[in-house]
Amino acid sequence: MMMKVLDSAIPVACWSCSVAHNESTLFCPHCSKIQPPPSGDFFSTFGLAPRLNIDLAALEREFHRLSRKLHPDRFARATESEKQWSLADTALLNDAYRTLKDPLRRTEYLLKREGAAIGEEHSGKDRRDPSRVPPDLLEEVFDLNMQLEEMRTARAAGESDPEVERNLTEAKKKFDGLLDEVDGDLRAQWSAWDEGSDVDRKAAQSAMVALLDRRRYLNNLVRDVTEAIGD
Repeated sequence: MMMKVLDSAIPVACWSCSVAHNESTLFCPHCSKIQPPPSGDFFSTFGLAPRLNIDLAALEREFHRLSRKLHPDRFARATESEKQWSLADTALLNDAYRTLKDPLRRTEYLLKREGAAIGEEHSGKDRRDPSRVPPDLLEEVFDLNMQLEEMRTARAAGESDPEVERNLTEAKKKFDGLLDEVDGDLRAQWSAWDEGSDVDRKAAQSAMVALLDRRRYLNNLVRDVTEAIGD
């Protein structure tokens, strides 16, 4: 049977009616039958273009609509393949929703989709490595590490050091503020990515990779201080 192409440059034939459909479609638009887990990305699972500014309310509505259609109870009398696809498609939908609704995970996912090297495996895991310390934080991180060691030594000896604890609490407040600044800078790059030229996108991608690395570093500092002061 000759395949009809509905709306995709990369058609995939429906197993039931043989009409071609978009490779990211969960249900055949012609016969409405459930399809095997699609090969598209998380954005296309929801029919979205790869963008960073998205309508979260619309995303949530579409998630609930598709979740209802994929619920295993709807396939109680279906074929074994359809039953398995409902479970696999649901897992894919859940992963896509968790990723796209979170601004940081969405940013990381899009950058990885574009081939950017991000994450601990690319930036190094040891925050004490001087080569990883943001230059503007070098002196503060040195002082912080000294105070953290003092706090741990005092705790190990069953003692307390109120002054060091106050200093660490103040440091945590500052690093929390720096994290907020990074998040604001990331959002500022979203529009450059979504609306800009190829040159703008390349610059925005580089900026976001650097900002995510800085955020990861700051987040590790906040975690260590929080653990030390027991906050």
